[in-house]
Amino acid sequence: MDYLSLKALHIIFIVTWFAGLFYIPRLFIYHSEALEKDEPERSILDAQLSKMTRLLWYVITWPSAIITLVFGSWLLVSQPAWLSAPFMHVKLTFVLLLYLYHLSLHRMYSQLQKGIAKYSSIQLRVWNEVATILLIAIVFLVVKKDQISWLWGTIGILATAIVLMFAIKGYKKIREKK
Repeated sequence: MDYLSLKALHIIFIVTWFAGLFYIPRLFIYHSEALEKDEPERSILDAQLSKMTRLLWYVITWPSAIITLVFGSWLLVSQPAWLSAPFMHVKLTFVLLLYLYHLSLHRMYSQLQKGIAKYSSIQLRVWNEVATILLIAIVFLVVKKDQISWLWGTIGILATAIVLMFAIKGYKKIREKK
């Protein structure tokens, strides 16, 4: 397979993987809130949200994560010179963090499937933003490569995280007023 076809497939599965990573924590939020409700609403919502998360997790998110890894590895094998570029080491570190984030979501998924909600909806809202921060970091590294200043890149990631935290707190205040 030629390089550009591999790259296109890699990007397609990155997009589907992130779709799952962005949506599954939202379902976790709704699921954890549903487990606080009284019967019969609790059982009805629990069953529906368990089904929705199971389908999203095993039909879209996990397969996309695996296929992304396959095509990404294939790209590196076809272009081994990328491994000598400093930006690629940083990018791969962020990708490793993204897979660790994915595994943390799997742990939460397993708990919620058993009816265990260990995290509040606000904690899940904050955790939901980790994928956004990692996406921003990875995309800037891939696009700017060695042009990016590590200091400014780090400041940008931290600033984004701070803005997201304020947005979450603002959203919480709005929800509490309703």
